[in-house]
Amino acid sequence: MRLSCAGRLMMGMSTNQRFGNRFAAALLFVLCVPVVAQKTDASAARASAQPGAPQRTHLILKDGSFQVVLSYKVVGDVVRYRSAERNGQPEDIPLDLVDLPATERWMREHMEAQSVTRPVLSPELEREEAARRALSPEIAPDLHLPEEDSVLALDSFHGAAELVPIPQYGSDLNKETAHVALKSVINPASAAHRILSIPGASCDIQLHVPAPTFYVRVGGDEDEEADEAAFTVETHGATGRPTPSGGAATSGYVVERLDVREDSRIVNSFRIGQLGTDHKQPDVIETNQEVLPGGRWMKLTPSQPLDPGEYALVEVLSDHELNLNVWDFGMHPNAKDNVEAVHPLPEKPKTLERRTPD
Repeated sequence: MRLSCAGRLMMGMSTNQRFGNRFAAALLFVLCVPVVAQKTDASAARASAQPGAPQRTHLILKDGSFQVVLSYKVVGDVVRYRSAERNGQPEDIPLDLVDLPATERWMREHMEAQSVTRPVLSPELEREEAARRALSPEIAPDLHLPEEDSVLALDSFHGAAELVPIPQYGSDLNKETAHVALKSVINPASAAHRILSIPGASCDIQLHVPAPTFYVRVGGDEDEEADEAAFTVETHGATGRPTPSGGAATSGYVVERLDVREDSRIVNSFRIGQLGTDHKQPDVIETNQEVLPGGRWMKLTPSQPLDPGEYALVEVLSDHELNLNVWDFGMHPNAKDNVEAVHPLPEKPKTLERRTPD
């Protein structure tokens, strides 16, 4: 029989020594405590590695987006999770919005990836990689915001998430890298009236889900350079300035349903002062705005689902000005896929290559 440290020491003592010597008893306690502590630490380490232990994972939704969580479990018709972004605060989400197979697949793949030894990169390369990730964050599994586009919508085609670039109407600049603000003063007391007419009864860009999420590139280091090249567009008092971003971080954004005519789509004015109040305006859908970590992208979530139709994302520049250069698109579930859609691209593992001397 295998004896503990206390048993082995006590075997060498007489009966009187074992029961009468307090010093020996104290010595036994001191010698045995480190062994117990080591076993406790090992047990804690094993417990922290269990699947139920808190760890960051992606709770993937059916629309292609995800929540970063510490843990989750299915409770009836809801999924209860602890949000990693809000310090472990428990939250609920309807079960029918969660893609459980995709969530479990993500966990398996990333647990396997973590078990593979990563090559050690130099501090400079690590900093460059961190800066690259800030410019092109991951907003769905293996789907990153591209560095060369300014405004995109997170869409889903045949159940697969994709990003759809939305060019700006009315700008003569490169639609992939810049935007222009054409300011127009809106009379807060006037009734809704036409402020812009877009040729064509439908847009070439068509989304397929009623709850798309929009991503707008906002300011960066390039903004200061753009200020030096600012210019004015003469259009009845309106002014414009090109920037390399998709919009301004200080702007507000709404989605407006367009009035479709036989050969055009009409953008009507609305009352800016009523935005953010209980006074809802027809055909105007407000958005919830969130600047992503790094400050280079803004996430826009419409406050209500979109019905099939033609729309425009409108930039609200101030409490009395709108940007007449809008981002137009349509929403029709049965539309064909967009040619320029960006699809998920699994990241290849980094490997070190052996270089031969020249």
